[in-house]
Amino acid sequence: MSVKSESTSTRHVMPKKQLLAVSIGNAVEWYDWTVYATFSIYFATQIFSGDNPAVALLSTLATYSVAFFFRPLGGLLIGRFSDLRGRRQAMILTIAMMSGGSFAIAVLPTFSVAGWIAPILLLLARIVQGMSMGGEVSNASAYLAEIAPNDRRGRYSSFYYISTGTAILLASLLGAYLTFVLDDDQLSSWGWRVPFVIGGLLGVVGLWMRRGMAEADNQERNAVKAKAVRNPLWMTMKHHPRAVLQVVGFVLLATLAYYTFFSAMTPYAVKQRGAEANDVFVALSIATAMFVALQYPMGALADRIGRKPQLLTYAALFAILIVPLSKLIGPSFVKLLIVFCVGLLLFAMCSAIIPAVLAEAFPAELRGVGIGAWYNLTVALFGGTAPLLVNALSDAGHADWFFYYLAAAAVISFLTMVWMPEKRGQDLD
Repeated sequence: MSVKSESTSTRHVMPKKQLLAVSIGNAVEWYDWTVYATFSIYFATQIFSGDNPAVALLSTLATYSVAFFFRPLGGLLIGRFSDLRGRRQAMILTIAMMSGGSFAIAVLPTFSVAGWIAPILLLLARIVQGMSMGGEVSNASAYLAEIAPNDRRGRYSSFYYISTGTAILLASLLGAYLTFVLDDDQLSSWGWRVPFVIGGLLGVVGLWMRRGMAEADNQERNAVKAKAVRNPLWMTMKHHPRAVLQVVGFVLLATLAYYTFFSAMTPYAVKQRGAEANDVFVALSIATAMFVALQYPMGALADRIGRKPQLLTYAALFAILIVPLSKLIGPSFVKLLIVFCVGLLLFAMCSAIIPAVLAEAFPAELRGVGIGAWYNLTVALFGGTAPLLVNALSDAGHADWFFYYLAAAAVISFLTMVWMPEKRGQDLD
């Protein structure tokens, strides 16, 4: 019996084993993705030449950025693999790639031992992880939507960002703990390896759990249809141009919101607005816990009122509030907490149903490729560049421009959502 038929026949009993396997696997992916940025300051001079620490850190962050541009390739290739072989097989592959990359980083030789081989190996590990992340997003999203009953797709989709937010919290708390119990010399010499070892071990657990997952409903039928498709990426543009534009326009604001609040805001608040790093960390941690708690209720709300009313409200409020919110960023902890809580409250209205919206855009035989390519391309172009853009504009004395840029993106996404068909309660195919 398929997962979907089980959950339909016992309407209010979710397939906990499947949801747990997807969630833990996805959490591992996002944990591994996050710890690289969190600990880059400590291993930069270990993997790159330590003659110039600033150049070493810049090289480490550049390697982080390179991984973003391999996400679309991973999304395309692993998405096609999942359309042909099944979401379960693809998700086993992605977690193996991500955890393997973490183990590889954990045991990397230092620059003093291996010379330029060390950064080359780091780059290769990050490329593998970038491709893994590209494949994970598309396949976890498709799987969650495909195993859900039509009237509960928003609820099932919410588990994606429940696990993502939990992973971010775990990575942040581990960072805080290690910086508390180890000094800078210990962190730089060996302590930075600990989070990557943990990520690799968690990946083994996630891999074991995913091996026991049932495949999504109608996979064999969908695979037959997928095999008949030639040039699937071109087919998404030729036969589903509206879906492509819908995904790009929808993801535009979503990825900017994610990388602004979870990545770019912290260094901006500390460097440009005089906030204390610890205050920013605590405010973001509280807001992230709230964000995780809101996912399921927001998914349930979208199942009740529809995708469009919720998404239009989110985009409109974001366009109106983001610039005023940016004025509050500064030394005050209370104001920082307001900024993060309001921003992530708005984003939760969208993030809870991202997998549902993406899966509803494409037919099953093109779903892995369609989400994998177009979602990840948008993330690479806009989300991945957000921290660099806010830093560049701040250095040029035009930090406010970044928040007007976010407001403009919200308007574009709002217009996309007006045009988006409402698919609440409808069959995916």
